[in-house]
Amino acid sequence: MNGQGTSDRPVVPAKPPNKAGPSAAEAVEGRGLAKGNASQQNTLRTQCRAGVPSALERVREAARRDRKARFTTLFHHLTIERLRAAFLALQRKAAAGIDGVTWEQYAVNLEGNLLDLHAQLHRGAYRARPSRRVYIPKADGRQRPLGIAALEDKIVQRAVVEVFNAIYETDFLGFSYGFRPGRSQHQALDALSVGIRRCKVNWVLDADIRGYFEAIDHGWMVKFLEHRIADRRMLRLVQKWLSAGVMEDGKRTECDEGTPQGATISPLLSNLYLHYVLDLWVQQWRHRHARGSVTITRFADDFVVGFQHRTDAEQFLRELRERLRKFSLELNPEKTRILEFGRFAAPNREKAGLGKPESFNFLGFTHICAKTGTGKFLIVRRTMRERMRRKLHEVKDELQQRRHQPIPKQGEWLRSVVRGHLAYYAVPTNGQSLDRFRTQVNRHWYRALRRRSQRDRTTWLRMQRLIQRWIPPVSILHPWPDERFDVRTRGRSPVR
Repeated sequence: MNGQGTSDRPVVPAKPPNKAGPSAAEAVEGRGLAKGNASQQNTLRTQCRAGVPSALERVREAARRDRKARFTTLFHHLTIERLRAAFLALQRKAAAGIDGVTWEQYAVNLEGNLLDLHAQLHRGAYRARPSRRVYIPKADGRQRPLGIAALEDKIVQRAVVEVFNAIYETDFLGFSYGFRPGRSQHQALDALSVGIRRCKVNWVLDADIRGYFEAIDHGWMVKFLEHRIADRRMLRLVQKWLSAGVMEDGKRTECDEGTPQGATISPLLSNLYLHYVLDLWVQQWRHRHARGSVTITRFADDFVVGFQHRTDAEQFLRELRERLRKFSLELNPEKTRILEFGRFAAPNREKAGLGKPESFNFLGFTHICAKTGTGKFLIVRRTMRERMRRKLHEVKDELQQRRHQPIPKQGEWLRSVVRGHLAYYAVPTNGQSLDRFRTQVNRHWYRALRRRSQRDRTTWLRMQRLIQRWIPPVSILHPWPDERFDVRTRGRSPVR
């Protein structure tokens, strides 16, 4: 399928060739730009541009019409305009890669830099640079490796992601939520809660893939890309980024597997890999092998699967391990388990003398079986203790550094911290955890102010006035999962 734009003339349908094989799908797309016209605009020139579909919109429609089509001409979509938009979409204060070039420095001669980058791409002179290796702490105390790409690599990667999204957003399944346009963590949380409550879920598989981003096999990744992408230049770009390696302590290390976390292209590639390895397989498995209902919610490499029958859950887990092993992946045994969860979990465990139902964590929330005041089943979501403990520790350390700043400046910073916390965690049933977080922030601030001087006379009465002035009160900002889920899907499951 030809993803290429049109010239000033409208697309003219072409006659299908005789004896056409699978690779001839692009022959019936229509005539596009003549050779050498790749720099021309990708939309028809009219007096009124309203209603004229963009080139990527035509790619998206072609991908939707034929789920097996392969796109042979996509590289010309990497225009100067798309590169400029990609640059402007980057974070201006992001850390620099090994080239040391920041957003502000590149913007000084933006048009000249983009012209040069565009020329390098289209004459084949572009070379990917290694990512700069940095580490950030994880919730379990370990270090998460990140790769910071050079600025021009970020620009090209973001432009390529935009082109690829036009194709793969029509392919990705509805239960995949991680790092996709128009989808968020809260939508995944809503889908999980609604799926457990509305489907016949009695058992939950809480799964996690060990070191997923570092374990992605480059060979399989290229094969998966070739299912849809037949443009060799686009494939070479991705291969360059995969093999660019990382720079750490002045030494360059080549990578035969994995995609660096932090790279702009990594979220799309990781979704693509699991789309073929996991999503399509799960979709097929639950229709062919499951005896009862099966529901799944996936955000990046974290996913939760709900089952009606325990036998289905156990069989699924066995076959899932084998499936992942074929593609160089494995489940983390410490974070993967089957637990009884759902509307009948509490009475069943009480009869068996097993105590309360177990809980599980997903996207920063601990999910707990509970009941409403009228006795109906309710999923309570609370902030994970590890997440809250780590955030409060960060607040305490930062207040020590800001101890001698003016109180209004401290108050503004703390207000932004609490607002940011509420923006994510202020969901129904989580009020108790939110109150506890706000209380601890207030105590840390009070102690920091008291330690500014041995003569400090900050009283708790004055502290209450400061809290009222600067610290936002706790309020639930998100609707109930069913409400938002029904608005977004009109009561129907988004799973295709």
